Amino acid sequence: MSEVPPLSRSAASARRLALGIAVLLMAALGACEERPPAGGAPAAPSTEGVPAAPASGPQAQPDAGATARAQASGLPDFTVLVERQGPAVVNVVTTRKLRAGAGVDLPDDPIFDFFRRFMPNPPDAGPDSKGQGIGSGFIISGDGFILTNAHVVAEADEVVVRLADAREFKGKIVGVDTRTDVALLKVTATGLPTVTLGNSENLKVGEWVAAIGSPFGFANTITAGIVSAKGRSLPDESFVPFIQTDVAVNPGNSGGPLLNLRGEVVGINSAIYSRTGGYMGVSFAIPIEVALDVGKQLQQTGKVTRGRLGVQIQALTPELAKSFKLEDTRGVLVASVEPGSPAAKAGLQSGDIILSFDGKPVQNANELPRIVAASKPGTPVTLEISRNGARRQVKATLAEFPTDAATAQQASPEGKQAQASNRLGLTVRELAPEQRKALGIGYGLLVEGVAGQAGQIQRGDIIIAVNNVYFRTIDEFNKIVQQQPPGGIVALLVRRGDAALYIPIRIGPEPRK
Repeated sequence: MSEVPPLSRSAASARRLALGIAVLLMAALGACEERPPAGGAPAAPSTEGVPAAPASGPQAQPDAGATARAQASGLPDFTVLVERQGPAVVNVVTTRKLRAGAGVDLPDDPIFDFFRRFMPNPPDAGPDSKGQGIGSGFIISGDGFILTNAHVVAEADEVVVRLADAREFKGKIVGVDTRTDVALLKVTATGLPTVTLGNSENLKVGEWVAAIGSPFGFANTITAGIVSAKGRSLPDESFVPFIQTDVAVNPGNSGGPLLNLRGEVVGINSAIYSRTGGYMGVSFAIPIEVALDVGKQLQQTGKVTRGRLGVQIQALTPELAKSFKLEDTRGVLVASVEPGSPAAKAGLQSGDIILSFDGKPVQNANELPRIVAASKPGTPVTLEISRNGARRQVKATLAEFPTDAATAQQASPEGKQAQASNRLGLTVRELAPEQRKALGIGYGLLVEGVAGQAGQIQRGDIIIAVNNVYFRTIDEFNKIVQQQPPGGIVALLVRRGDAALYIPIRIGPEPRK
């Protein structure tokens, strides 16, 4: 075999390489799908003489670019919604004085978790120290009525409302209802832009919704998502069937509107579920019907009136339903009946199963409090119950649900001046006689302020006893507390809503003279 000159070998290699590339290009072009000209339809491939056969193996996929363009054309457009409803969404800035010597009481807002984490022992508040909060709201009437959250304006000494056009107004708190977390504000103005109100009953799970508000103070910010669920119940919020969404809601969004794609307000953004203090994909809104009803009552009377039956209830489990000879878990179990209440007068007993309320079936324990609360005091109602496996009907006349303690106390001049108990970190006030009567207690102290490490005590709780020792005056309460050793733990018997519970709390050091 003769030796091939180096130049000849290089030329042969180049020819082989070019041939290989040509083959690869032909194979790639053959695998490509033919595309029609712009605006035309693809020509149908000829099937003449080809027998029909079931497809097998990997199928041809649609063009990725075409799919993306199709999806983009079907996405909702929120631009018109923002242009029309944005001007009626406001920024609510609150200011309140801090109690001297109590420490800086950071607001109950997730944004302040950061400061609590890195400032566990904030400095004492001076005599002129003030705290500031942020939130959102929306205008419902041209003459200046605004809906927001109760927790946004709670205990505020001053409220400033900022419009999207940079105008500012001093806001007046018309009324607050902490049980639904709804507040009504009023500014002195006319011709203001207003939102379009909708109906949350028409919302469907999976429907697009949007929130407009001031997260972290960034006014007129819009975020969007879908309705994740309806009729959600949250702890200590038995009167509100919340709308759950995955809309990004952060501190400062509270009180802002939740809107559907038609630009109608269907809810008020109120709460988030979070382990970090920020958005984690679960947020909750108050249905607009609930908020409007509360706002109307606050405007007319300054308070919210609700019906009261006087029972403590619990959900029926399959095991409980079987033991009560029921076929399913529909209805609610009466755990206890308050003496002298409408339920007691009607003859209801512990162990009864309430199946319907005035002709409305009661499906679960979440429904009954809402149905009763929506009824007017003095309304006669018929309850269908199951007792010992037999069904019967009883008639009751609803009483008035006690006015929220904190709201009632602000309006009542009869309560004594609030007194601080530095060893517990609480500020308490005596309840007026009519309030004690409405709650069915002999004596109690309303918690108006919580400072330091006061455990699970909340503002609005009513302290009835200390270590099972009942007191009849605020001085007796303070004397009992003073007798406890520093660092010791006492059990406070507390009334919270319709429930009574014991809460442990550690005794602080002796106050400085």
